[in-house]
This record gives sequence, C-alpha cells and structure tokens, in this order.
Amino acid sequence: MHFRSLDDIRSACRDLPAGDAASVAAAAARQDQLTKPTGSLGQLEALALWLARWQGRAVPRLDDVSVIVFAGNHGVTAQGVSPYPAAVTAQMVANYAHGGAAINQLATLAQAKLSVVPLDLDRPTQDFTAAPAMDAAQFLAAVNAGYSAVPARCDLVAFGEMGIGNTTVAAAIAAALLGGGAGAWVGRGAGVDDEGLRRKQDVVERALARHEALLGDPLAVAMALGGRELAAILGATLAAREHRVPVLLDGFVCTAAVLPLLKLNADALAHVQAAHVSAEAAHRALLTAMNLAPLHDLGMRLGEGSGAALAILTLRAAVACHAGMATFAEAGVAGKA
Repeated sequence: MHFRSLDDIRSACRDLPAGDAASVAAAAARQDQLTKPTGSLGQLEALALWLARWQGRAVPRLDDVSVIVFAGNHGVTAQGVSPYPAAVTAQMVANYAHGGAAINQLATLAQAKLSVVPLDLDRPTQDFTAAPAMDAAQFLAAVNAGYSAVPARCDLVAFGEMGIGNTTVAAAIAAALLGGGAGAWVGRGAGVDDEGLRRKQDVVERALARHEALLGDPLAVAMALGGRELAAILGATLAAREHRVPVLLDGFVCTAAVLPLLKLNADALAHVQAAHVSAEAAHRALLTAMNLAPLHDLGMRLGEGSGAALAILTLRAAVACHAGMATFAEAGVAGKA
C-alpha cells in the first residue's frame, strides 16, 4: 500500500483486518489441557492467545522477529528543549550500525533482526512553534517509509525511535489530542534541568496555541506537531495491522506516535502491546488514556526500542510454555475432577 493523501490513511484506518478468532479458540482449548491450573501462568497465557489471534496459529511461533528503529531530527531542538545537540541523532545511528548501543545487545539477546531507518537526518522538520513540522508531502513520505519497512511475513515486530527533541514532540501530540496542556505531558526527556523543563513546557504551549485550529484532526496534529520518525511508526503500525503482524511498542515517543491511529479508530491498536512503561513522567498516563497495559515497569527511559526488545523475551517465555508444555493426557497427570 502507498498512501498518496491523508484521506488514504483515514480510509485504511476505517477498514482494518481483524484477528483470527478460530485460532484464539483453538489456543485457549490447548491451554485448558496443559499441565497447570487454568490461568496459573497469568499474563503469559494472555500473551500466547494474543499472538495466536494475530499470527493465525493455535500454536504461535517467534521464529522471525524484527526490531525496527526509526530516526528523525527536529527543528524544535533550536529552542533548547534537549541537553544534547541534534547531531547526536546521526551519531547514534552510526553507533547502532557498529553494534555499540543498548538496542544492539538486547536485540541480539532476544534473537531479533535489528534494522535502523534514518529519515532525512540532514533535513530536520520545521520548528513547530513557527510553522507546521511537516507539510503533507513530507508527512506522507515518512508514513510510507514506515509502512514499507515492515516485513509482510513476520512473527512479531518491535518498534523503537531515535531523535533528539522527540519527547517534546510526543508531549505536544499527547496534549493536542488528549488535552490537559503542556504541564500534564512534558517531562525531562534525556535529562533537562528545571529551567529546561520550563522551557519545554513553554515550547509546547506555544505550539498548541499556534496550531489550535488543527487540534480536532489527528493526522493534521501528527503532521504539524510530530516528526518523521513518529510518522514512520504510525505507518509501520498500520502496515503490521494490514499484514496481521503483532506489534510491541517501546516507550513514550512510540506510544504518542500511534495515538492518532487510536483517535481515528478505537480498534486500531488491537494488534499492539505496550512493552513497558518508561520513567518519562507522562508515559503511564498516556498508556492509561490509550487503554494499553505495559508488560514491564523497569524504570527504563532510553528509547531506541530497548524496552520493546526486552519484552520479546517475555513473549518467548509465553510461546515456550504454550507450545512446549505437555497436556494432562500426554503427561499422564490427572486433571481437575
């Protein structure tokens, strides 16, 4: 699929494929026969059923798993919203290529293929306090880049991001679509001090005021207040739904990136799990507002897909138990009377 207009995206969101109910029923029937009390593996059982629904298999697999990190630069960094210069985005992309980042170690541990998609790093978005971050052509190019990055045949995909300044962007999107103002959503990101935090809040408030006329349109918000890596995550999440590939989202930025999809269709994130709740102040509130329950709460706030990659290991545990355990009959163990 190639989106040529915002209406194309809206249309895709209205007509989303459902999961496979028959596979869920078969997976649940298998779980009832495994050598354990019903429900005793808790969330691992629910995750196995979720994978079964979106893979279309009563016994899900995790043979082909991808972690995709999208990187973009933001004009709003000129406002001093991050303690790091914008050049760090490209430097970290190079670090990923050389295997030196946390995501490299965690993706290897999770037996996942890591790919990094830099999006016009030499061409930052516009400073959204002065103009829309992207025009329609730039936004659609980023959405399409994300869409095309997702393998059509994959057992699971995890999304991450890299972009200096992008917690400011994520906070602006959350405030625009959920209300509450900058104070409810702006956090310290990569570690701004109190003055930096006030500066971030002021930047977001000015952006909201400038683009007030757009706040009723989720895609217009994503275009005016977002960034290329967030738009790519939106496109990638749509692609995963079209291909019926289950998704793990990383932290605050990834979550904000898909909020416009949820605003367009309340069912748009049924194939998505929140990998973790990050230490970024507003992430928990954002997950709650989006009815996403995080799998982990480890105080992580790195981004780059690190929490999502770690959660792959939890899903591997769910699949190992669901696929590998014996049934009561196979083990010669008496079931419930």
